[in-house]
Amino acid sequence: MSGPFERTSAGGVVVRTDGGLEVCLIRPTGRSVWGLPKGGIEEGETLEQTALREVSEETGLVGVVEQELGSIDYSFYSREQGGRIHKTVHYFLVRATGGDTAQHDHEVSDARWVRLRQALRLMTYPNEREMVRRAAEALGRPVAD
Repeated sequence: MSGPFERTSAGGVVVRTDGGLEVCLIRPTGRSVWGLPKGGIEEGETLEQTALREVSEETGLVGVVEQELGSIDYSFYSREQGGRIHKTVHYFLVRATGGDTAQHDHEVSDARWVRLRQALRLMTYPNEREMVRRAAEALGRPVAD
């Protein structure tokens, strides 16, 4: 398992393709950033199970994993945890099969469907935008920079 300053999470690029390609983005409570649902692994979960649980909790949506998209790494300082944390987040392409974005949990202030190009403009973190680009490419809808 990971050490005291190593964290592993999983998340999803949640898509629907009714006409155009849309991605579900979230804005965490108390923050002004837009990004992808993700969270820590609970005991006994696979990365895919974590991604689907976090998608459900943070977006109110249910879906199926279509494929792994890759992972991102970053570091941040946590006063509560007493040091610099290195985090790896594994992302999956998740096709929405149901649910309602109004049913997200308290960790999220807003979850919404956004057209692909608008999502890429709205998203805060370049490494998460890369995961959305990979999802679009996997779906045969690549986006030029």
